[in-house]
Amino acid sequence: MGSGRGLLLWALGLLCLSAALLAPAPSRAAGGVVGTPLRVCILPAEPGMDPATLLRQPERFDCATPQAEFGSGDYWVLSSDIGERSRARRPLTVRIASVWQRGLDVHVLYADGEVATETADASGISRHIELGAIVEHELPLRKAEVVRVLWHVKDAANLRGILIGPRLATRDQSTQSNLVMGAVYAAFGGLCIALVVYNLALWGALRHRFQLAYCAMVGGLLIYAVSSSGALAWLWPEIANTTRLRVNHLMLALSGAAALVFARTFFEARVFEGWMGRLTTAMVVALVTAGFGFFLFAPYAIHLADRLYALIFLAVPAVLAPMLWRAWRQRSNYLWLFAVAWALPISTAVARALHNLGLIPWNFWLDNSTILSMAAEALISSLAIAYRIRILSRERDEAITAETMARRLAETDPLTGLLNRRAFLEHSIGRTGRQTLLIADIDHFKRVNDTLGHDGGDEVLRVFARVLRASVPASALVARLGGEEFAIITHSDEPVPAEALLARLRAARMPFDLSVTASVGVCSGPLATEIEWKTLYRGADAALFDAKAAGRDRARAARPETPAAAA
Repeated sequence: MGSGRGLLLWALGLLCLSAALLAPAPSRAAGGVVGTPLRVCILPAEPGMDPATLLRQPERFDCATPQAEFGSGDYWVLSSDIGERSRARRPLTVRIASVWQRGLDVHVLYADGEVATETADASGISRHIELGAIVEHELPLRKAEVVRVLWHVKDAANLRGILIGPRLATRDQSTQSNLVMGAVYAAFGGLCIALVVYNLALWGALRHRFQLAYCAMVGGLLIYAVSSSGALAWLWPEIANTTRLRVNHLMLALSGAAALVFARTFFEARVFEGWMGRLTTAMVVALVTAGFGFFLFAPYAIHLADRLYALIFLAVPAVLAPMLWRAWRQRSNYLWLFAVAWALPISTAVARALHNLGLIPWNFWLDNSTILSMAAEALISSLAIAYRIRILSRERDEAITAETMARRLAETDPLTGLLNRRAFLEHSIGRTGRQTLLIADIDHFKRVNDTLGHDGGDEVLRVFARVLRASVPASALVARLGGEEFAIITHSDEPVPAEALLARLRAARMPFDLSVTASVGVCSGPLATEIEWKTLYRGADAALFDAKAAGRDRARAARPETPAAAA
């Protein structure tokens, strides 16, 4: 029932996410999606082209061919006509998505014929990054209206577009976007820090491997959020934007690898037996290799690095699907939690991989979907950890109870519930201070058995044991040494008067009101070693023999032998 419900929720989560990602842009007027979309046209760059001239010749630009068909290289990108003023009370900005490019110049044509220009290399692009990884340029203030904007994109990789998501916005809209995205990223960062601290504290006490894997996953996601949000460019303004993107890809891959390690150490070991364990290990190695491969080789072969990266991420569901299937077949306790927790991350990973392969168009929330989906995953996984720890604690408590019961059964005489001889010796030898040993033997017990039968004799032994337990202090040890012979060890400063014990035995109500008496031998001395035990026992046994020889139903005390004499 639980696993079926989890798989259903997984499917529903996938459908909901797909609907959100593919919804039309006007329905997502929050966060980084602010301002008015700008239509752009493309012109491949050639030596000697003049931006002032190109701004006045929009007919030279291609507005029909999809950007991805142009390939990599240098390009001029011209916006549609704007026709608005950038004023002090309402300054205008142009915003585009951050993509792989080594330089970006912005030229603005005004109605009075003036052209304003701002140039930036890869490091200069970072200084224009806003939260949400949006590259924003503020249009210089002029009395004349802005006619259009021309971008000179240098060394564009054009993995999925030359210039993506261009929008015209006001500074107020930009500020609002930063506030919204800042709240989203701050909430995610606070969540990550809290979960890492909490689980590290738990790991210090419990030492489960899955806790470290979970902390590695959440810590990696925290660094990923810093890089993918654009905050890394705020913290390090001189970093090249391409380097920020490389860090972004690396941390996402390492987080994915840590997530698989977390799953492997979290699920029951039987889920990953055989080929499933080898497949998961191979996927972890592939993700780590993809991350470091992209980080190291993207500057030299960005298209190959990006394609391999996307294909490896697209293969992740091919590992998770049989993992969840195996967990279902093995009746895992944690399947439904993982199915719910991973619904959004798996969906977004597939959606982004399809986007990287050019099968899904770009949009802002798709670009930032990993943060939102992993926030949900981290929260639900923390519940899974709490659930796992609860189960482990319950199993531990049951094991301790079972061990305690087994130990008690091994130490207890099954008929009377007293200690047996072995346990009595283990607990007695080594007691500090002077000890007193009493050995009690039921008189004429064979007659009791002959009179009452063995069942009646057993009941006499049980009553005898209850009387002994009720007659000694809490620190005393009471045992059945065998047959009808019992022993008591007590500290000599907490004596058990033998005559009072015999009186209680005489007064005890036995089966069929049978009169039962006993003889008691008493001996005192040290009990730190086995030799001293033998000495003490020999003395009490001799005193017991004297009591029986004197007519039974009485007690006798004896002096212990010295250890030398006993040896």
